[in-house]
Amino acid sequence: MDEAIDALDKSHSRVAQMLEEHGEDILTVYQLPVWQRRGMKSTNMLERYNQELKRRTRVVRIFPNQESCLRLVTALAMEMTEEWLGRRYLIFEDEVSNRKAQEDLLAA
Repeated sequence: MDEAIDALDKSHSRVAQMLEEHGEDILTVYQLPVWQRRGMKSTNMLERYNQELKRRTRVVRIFPNQESCLRLVTALAMEMTEEWLGRRYLIFEDEVSNRKAQEDLLAA
């Protein structure tokens, strides 16, 4: 990371400064196993969620109270979570150990 900061400092000083201040946070995705990085290195899932939230709240237009808005947002969050899990975007610990066991069997 230090080499990247030095290289960027000459031509892109603001980027180099950001990388120096937040480099560990920015590059955290590289601590994940390679097979998990693809789904986590991008904000596409979050952008899609925000787009769907905007579309659904636009249909309602005016909420009678905060609780009704919260119910809609919560229902949408649950729906999107089911979609992400169904499409295998997110893999949790028990599935990680299952995948590791499968990889070990294939290697043997």
